[in-house]
Amino acid sequence: MHTRAPVADLPFALEGALADALARALDGEGKVLRALQDLGPVSGRDVLLVGDAGGVRHRQLAEAGARVTAIPELKARKAAPPSDSADVVLGWWSAFRGVDPAELQEAERLLRPGGRLMVVHDYGRDDVSRLRGDQPEYGLWGRRDGPFLRSGFRIRVVHCWWTFDSMEEMEAFLGAAFGLVGWAVASQSRRPRLSYNVAVYHRSKASEPEPARSDEVAVPAGEPEPA
Repeated sequence: MHTRAPVADLPFALEGALADALARALDGEGKVLRALQDLGPVSGRDVLLVGDAGGVRHRQLAEAGARVTAIPELKARKAAPPSDSADVVLGWWSAFRGVDPAELQEAERLLRPGGRLMVVHDYGRDDVSRLRGDQPEYGLWGRRDGPFLRSGFRIRVVHCWWTFDSMEEMEAFLGAAFGLVGWAVASQSRRPRLSYNVAVYHRSKASEPEPARSDEVAVPAGEPEPA
């Protein structure tokens, strides 16, 4: 169900009413956006968003005070923005699937000195990961020997939720969006919400690898999250 296209506005490729329902449920507390503000920041900055103009993420960033320009993909092309034109380059879910050297080089070109590259991916070890099964996001990518931390990124894990108004609403959405596995996850939930952990990988322009801070520890695959 997860998109492999260059652009994603949601962590799962859904359409119509299902996409709208997920957009409403996902991180209503705004924890991911607050993490981007803390690590960027994004307010008052020129942000290049790898994604479609006018989507949910674009609107959230603009409402937070960012000057947002959407680009369809992070690669060198004739219509690409000029060098040193962004304070932040930001990708969500389908951008930077692992670390592509060409994407990293293009991000470095676009960023001003001291600019920030931030990449948002699912982290796993949560209820939502049961909808997808094993994925590289859930193991290798967050490890110290994985592609991001080896490439000078640090990691901030944000613990948030998919929150629904009622158990009935959650059951209907999960069943319609994910079929039998969605019904199974819903049947095992006691509250109308699913735990959802998001990794924000971040690095400054031309940064060197740094040890993880205490609040940015990469958890090896298989190790449980603290309560």
